[in-house]
Parts: sequence; C-alpha cells; structure tokens
Amino acid sequence: MNQEFELIAKTFQGLEEILAQELTELGAGNIQIGRRMVSFTGDKTMMYRANFNLRTAIRVLKPIKHFQATNADEVYNAVKAIAWENYMDNTTSFSVDAVVFSEVFRHSKFVAYKVKDAIVDYFREKTGSRPSVRINNPDLALNIHIAEDQCTLSLDSSGESLHRRGYRQEQVEAPLNEVLAAGMILMTGWRGECDLIDPMCGSGTIPIEAALIARNIAPGVFRKEFAFEKWKDFDKELLDSIYNDDSQEREFTHKIYGYDNNPKANEIATHNVKAAGLTKDIVLKVQAFQQFEQPKEKSLIIMNPPYGERISSDDLLGLYQMIGERLKHAFTGNDAWILSYRDECFDQIGLKASVKIPLFNGALECQFRKYQLFDGKYREFRSENPDKEFKPKGEEKIVRARHHGEKVEYGRREGKERFRDSARREWDKPGFRPREDRRREEDDRRSFRPRRAEDGKEFTRERKQAFNREEPKRFSRNEESDKLARIPANLRYMHRRRKPEEEN
Repeated sequence: MNQEFELIAKTFQGLEEILAQELTELGAGNIQIGRRMVSFTGDKTMMYRANFNLRTAIRVLKPIKHFQATNADEVYNAVKAIAWENYMDNTTSFSVDAVVFSEVFRHSKFVAYKVKDAIVDYFREKTGSRPSVRINNPDLALNIHIAEDQCTLSLDSSGESLHRRGYRQEQVEAPLNEVLAAGMILMTGWRGECDLIDPMCGSGTIPIEAALIARNIAPGVFRKEFAFEKWKDFDKELLDSIYNDDSQEREFTHKIYGYDNNPKANEIATHNVKAAGLTKDIVLKVQAFQQFEQPKEKSLIIMNPPYGERISSDDLLGLYQMIGERLKHAFTGNDAWILSYRDECFDQIGLKASVKIPLFNGALECQFRKYQLFDGKYREFRSENPDKEFKPKGEEKIVRARHHGEKVEYGRREGKERFRDSARREWDKPGFRPREDRRREEDDRRSFRPRRAEDGKEFTRERKQAFNREEPKRFSRNEESDKLARIPANLRYMHRRRKPEEEN
C-alpha cells in the first residue's frame, strides 16, 4: 500500500499553480506543472486524499502505460500488450475517453474505438467472452491522452468530474463552475481572515466554496462515490479513515455575505447553502448592488457579473459603470476582485486594476482583476503603508501563461526572462522616433490579447461539447434583454482591436 506511483491531476487553464500549491500542502512528491494538468507521485492514500481534498482539480488520473505510436495499429498493439486481468475481468464494464492533440490522429473517437477493440480482443482470446462497454457509470473508466505521437493510457480514479461536489440542489442560468470559484478564492489569498462578500452570488457557488475554504472542509465530503471505489484493490477502511478525519477543520469567526437582486436566485442559493450545512457562516439577502453600503468590518469582494454572453443585462456597460461607482463610494479601504470577459466592461468600472490574471470560464477567455480601494489619495496611502506589498510576487507568477507541453518543477525559480520584460527594455533604448509612431505602437501594445481557446485546435475535452454545438445564443430571448443587441458592434467583443477612425 506504500508503493508510490505516478498520478496526474487535471484542471482548468490558469489554475495549474494553485493546484500545485494544494498538492504541496497534501504532501505529494515530484510535483510538475503542465498545461491544464499537474503531475505528481504518491501512494494509494495520496490518490484517495487527492480526490477527496483537492478544490481545483477536475479529475485525478493514474497512468498505467506510456508509449509511442504513429498509427492506429501501434495504439491497438500497445494497449493489447497490457496484462488487463490486473485491472478488470470479462464481466467488468468499462468506458474509454480519448483526448487527442495530434496531426497523426485526427479523431478522438477513432482512438477510443481502437483502445476498446484491443481490450475486448484481449479477453475474447483468453476467456472466450468479452467485457461490455458502458458510457455511464462504468466499473472501470479509462483515459487515453495523445500529444502528437506520445500516448498515455490512464485509469480515471475520479469518475464524475470533481467539480460536481454534491451540494448543489438547483442552479441558476449559467452557474459558475465550483472548481473555478474555488480557484478564484484561493488566488486572492483569502483564507477566512475577514468577511467576504459576493454582491451577485446567483446560486451561491462563491459563498459556499469560500465557507468550505474558511473552515477547511474537504470538498469531497459531499460526494456519493469515486471511481476508484469499484477497483479490484479498493480499500474501504482507508477511504473511511480519510472521510472521518476532521482534524484539519477550523473555526471561522467572520461572515460570508451573498446578495442578488433576483428572488428566485436567492431561493436557490438558500437551498444549496442548507444542503452544504453552512447556514451559520453564510448570510443571503435579496439586494441589488445599487443599494450596497460600506461594510462596518474589513471585507473582501469577489464577484462574477454578467458578461452579456449567457446572461444578459438591459444596460451591460451601465451595469459595470454602476459597479465602479459603488466600489469607489461604498468599499473604500478594501480590495475587490472581479471576473469578466469584455475589455469595454472593465473600462466602464473606471478603476485601475493592480493585478490581471487570465482565466477561462468555459470557452470564454476572461480576466480576473484586483482593485484596491484606498482611503483618500493613493500617494497618501502609500506613504502611510511604505512596507505593504501591492503586487505580490506570487500573483505575478500566476499570470504567466505556459507553452504547450512545458513542464516546470513546482517550487523552483524560473530563470527564463519574460518576453514582456525583454520587449520593454528594447522599447526603452534611446533613439529618435516620431511621436505619432510611438503612440500607435503603444496602442498596439495595450490592445495585445492572449490567444482565445477557439483560435486554435487545442482545447480541453471538457469544452469539446461547447464547440460541437450550434453557435450559442449571445443573449436571453426576451424583450428586455434584446436591448443589449443595440450596443454598437465595435463594443461587443474584447478581442476586437478598434480602428483609429472608430475611436475618433
């Protein structure tokens, strides 16, 4: 049981380093950060604990074979060579999920069929009968990942995605993913030291995840089952000991407030909070953000306003203008973090962000921005707080996007120079340039945007269905939300660079 083996935790792009920090706190070994994943080593106890405790992991995989393949027959032969009786028998149902980024293998379903055929033929030749394939709730879930010609076949120890905690009874339109909500909270550095406010809480995802973090309650406590419970070597006593261990839980002496102007959303959030058993820590109220008043105690705001994509607003830009006005006049001396999608929406807030972190909310490439609301003037605040760090080094490190396939050992300082820094030094070299050229080049730099998920072929399995569906409707189909369509086209998408004549 103490034998260590390789494990892989999958996550959303932008949450890799937060996930690595969680694994470090769990005691995992050989932690390496990749793209949308973190690899590590551990024994069976670590695998169980990773599924039970990780807040920012989507699933935990246990690789059983790495191999190279340049065609479908090589995949078939490599899979068939595995001693499958160690993992299943001819009465076991199984499923195969394929994730493919390759010029050789163009269709993930074809790869999944080849893996399935290899396993079926293996048992048919040995026993004369074959195991069955079951898409929903199989006895054994398999995952094959192919990057060009490098293949990894893994057992899925999680089963249903770990973002499905088990406390959600109902949901509003376009709810925030639980893994993303937990990652956002952990990024702020908040661990329950003060009150936390979500003024647009919807079904209550951010308040509930915040309360779990503040009390250090494992998110797996609500789960009905994990996939590894059906494995041949499942240790029920070990899982029970992990489930019943509440020694790391702690007291929370502050409050979490969730507001929403929709009574139905407030009702749904109330049901979810009760299901999570967190009614003592979370205060819910029907209240529009226009009525928000200065908190009496030190507080932190984390909010996810509408983007105008899945949830519409009568006046989207006016909504963000109101958010900025309320923050300036009713939240001084505190910090606010806002997740949104459009640059023009952020511009309407009218505040300068001290931190900008790219995050994906589904297929939307959003930004998570931090706003520091000072009492009085900024210079006076800096003079009174000369030792305060305004841009923590850890948060700067989170912002840097990693290249495809790049792995960095967690905890080691990177010696590579950032492209942005080297470009800035080149820009500052002495030399005459016309003023108009400088302005044009500076505008180009400010309008630079990282690549969207749909710009290339690389996107996660979790988002494939969104890309295969028909073009999503931008707004809700009702008379009031149709007013949003009247926004000029040049204001609708953050990734569109404005032409000089449009700005004038």
